[in-house]
Amino acid sequence: MDKNELISLFHKELRQDAQVKGYIREETEHVVRHISQFGEKGFIVSSNVNEGNIKEIIKNELSYFSNLEQNFEWKVYNYDKPDSLKDILKQEGFTIEDPEALMVMELDEQHPLLKNDRHVNLKEITDYKGIQDIIFLEDVIWNVPHTELGERLWRDKQNNPESLYLYGIYEDGQLVSAAWMYLEENSSFASLWGGSTLPLFRGKGYYTALLATRAKKAYEKGYPFLTVDASTMSRPILEKCGFLCLAFSYGCQSPSTKQ
Repeated sequence: MDKNELISLFHKELRQDAQVKGYIREETEHVVRHISQFGEKGFIVSSNVNEGNIKEIIKNELSYFSNLEQNFEWKVYNYDKPDSLKDILKQEGFTIEDPEALMVMELDEQHPLLKNDRHVNLKEITDYKGIQDIIFLEDVIWNVPHTELGERLWRDKQNNPESLYLYGIYEDGQLVSAAWMYLEENSSFASLWGGSTLPLFRGKGYYTALLATRAKKAYEKGYPFLTVDASTMSRPILEKCGFLCLAFSYGCQSPSTKQ
């Protein structure tokens, strides 16, 4: 597949038609929104708007989520129309996060990641304690609380164990690097998350080891594509492993809609 074909497939499967566990999907003429069933933040993952109606639609969505007392993220990609969408959201009070690179890679049986057998202290995480280890790791690295993430990961692992796979690398009983993967239902894509390593343990190949483990599991489960929203730190490693940068995304966080 060429770049444009990959973007089209990604847009259809993981934006336009996506069904996310724990959320109610609602599609209108102008947006595809997902409402959290657990009081978490909702999100708008796809939109069909223009410069003539965008401000009215933004106000409608702010009102809609406000009635639900739910904050939300409007995810914008740099190929979305109108070109000014992100800027208009900012004008309407949204906080625009730093861009992330949308990276995609196609797997086949000859891919080097599937042949990566480097042995590290890597284990699959399936229990509550292991997930709490991940949350502690994320809190330390990013210096912000990840309580909601921990609740969601544990809930998803309990309710849909075959759709979420979590992995960690331990040294002397301490989790020093972790990552996880969702196998998206009715999709060709396995989505990769995390990939965080404590600063003192970087440069040891742990990120690549976690990437290879997830690639093997995705391929084993019949998923031909991996996708990840990459930071500037992760992007070079992913490109070295064969990922292609398709676009850039921006998390646009709504002003508080809670009463």
